Amino acid sequence: MFLTRRPYIDDHPTEPGPPFTRYSLKDESSMLYREANVLYWAKALLKMTYDFVDCAIQGAEASPPFNIPRLRFVDAGLLLTYSSAAVAPPEGSKRPAKPSGMVCTMFLAEEFIPTTSDADFVKYIHNGDAVPCDLINARAEEIALFLAFTQHVQYTRTGGQVYISDYQGSELLLTDPQILTHP
Repeated sequence: MFLTRRPYIDDHPTEPGPPFTRYSLKDESSMLYREANVLYWAKALLKMTYDFVDCAIQGAEASPPFNIPRLRFVDAGLLLTYSSAAVAPPEGSKRPAKPSGMVCTMFLAEEFIPTTSDADFVKYIHNGDAVPCDLINARAEEIALFLAFTQHVQYTRTGGQVYISDYQGSELLLTDPQILTHP
């Protein structure tokens, strides 16, 4: 199951809700492309981290005395809707008008994260601070500590160039990451 997202202008912050003011298609598509690109790179960075962990475990004499959380970022892609309009043939041509499509709306389609309550969706690490958030649930605390570890691996393995911040999601699926390139 997938959900779709579109950015909107928050022009009534005291009472959020419809009607929403939309960005121009140019601005909206730029924002959504950037968000999809960040998700793409976050998936690659997390895979690099798990490859590092798996290699270290294979080379170790014994398995670690704790479970390693196996998370992944949601699958996502850009969804474009088109309007069709007839394009007139050149003047004096005997050809009939051709149908033509034009992008009219863009969405980010993301894999749905199933939860049974709001407590199942967790902000593990905020993008304003690399320290894991304080969490009540012991399992969430373990995941947050592991995600903090992934930041260290990413930073080290990329020569100090980049790491994922703003980790949030469930016990299995993560979404809406930020990537820091100037820590």
